[in-house]
Amino acid sequence: MGWFLGFVVYSLIWWTLLFCVLPLGITPDAKGELEAGGWRGAPIKPRIGRVVLITTILAAVIWVGVFLLIDSNLISFRDPWLAIPER
Repeated sequence: MGWFLGFVVYSLIWWTLLFCVLPLGITPDAKGELEAGGWRGAPIKPRIGRVVLITTILAAVIWVGVFLLIDSNLISFRDPWLAIPER
């Protein structure tokens, strides 16, 4: 896996995990005071920095697993096992 493909795979994993980690630990504002700029259902403390840090660490761990799987040739995209055998 080259550096560009590694970056693309890491980016895809990171964005997918971001949407998985984003709702964890969020408590919505039940009152939603419009005068204070709040909206009912908006998070009280979003903690975006914590979410980004957790996402980055999890994405790195999963990316290492994907890299090792691709590098081990356990799953090969160049030599398909469902290919038609040669005569």
